Amino acid sequence: MFKGTTIVCIRRENRVAMAGDGQVTLGNQIIKAGAKKVRRLHKGSVIAGFAGSTADAMTLLERFEKRLEENSGDLMRSAVSLVKEWRTDRALRRLEALMLVADEKLTLMLSGAGDVLEPENNVAAIGSGSGFAQAAGLALLESTDWAPSRIAARSIEIASQICIYTDSIVTVEAIGE
Repeated sequence: MFKGTTIVCIRRENRVAMAGDGQVTLGNQIIKAGAKKVRRLHKGSVIAGFAGSTADAMTLLERFEKRLEENSGDLMRSAVSLVKEWRTDRALRRLEALMLVADEKLTLMLSGAGDVLEPENNVAAIGSGSGFAQAAGLALLESTDWAPSRIAARSIEIASQICIYTDSIVTVEAIGE
C-alpha cells in the first residue's frame, strides 16, 4: 500500500472526473500539502493520477504519454504497451507506483505487476485512502445527481477525514463536464 496519496476516478454516463489529494509524506512527516497528482495528457483527452513514489510516477506518466502519442490516443492499447514495458524492463520493473487513467469511454488501473484493470461500478481508487474514497464515491454516485467532478472532490475530502496520509487539498480534472 502506498502512503501519502489518494486518487479517485468517478464515471457517470459520458462524463468522467479524477481527483487527488495534495499530501506528500516522508515517513511520519508531511513534506508538501499541495502536490498535483492528477494530470491531463494527450491534448487534454486523457486524465491520469498516480500513487507511489513521485519520481517513479513521473517516469511512468512520461512513458505513458509517449505511448498515447504512438497509439493516436488509444487508451487501452497505450495502457497495455506501458504495462508490458513496465513489467519486463529491468529499470522500470523496480518502479513503485500505481496509475489510474481515463478518457471519455474507459477507466483503467495500471500496475507494474502487469495489471490493466477496468474497475466496476464506475468508481476506481488507488493509494492509502483508496478504500475510503471509493466507498464515499460509490455512495454519492448512487444517492446524488452530482457531476462526477463534485463527487470525486467530495470523496477525497471524506477520505481525508479518516486517512492520515490524505489531505483535503484537492486537484480535480474532468472530461465531458
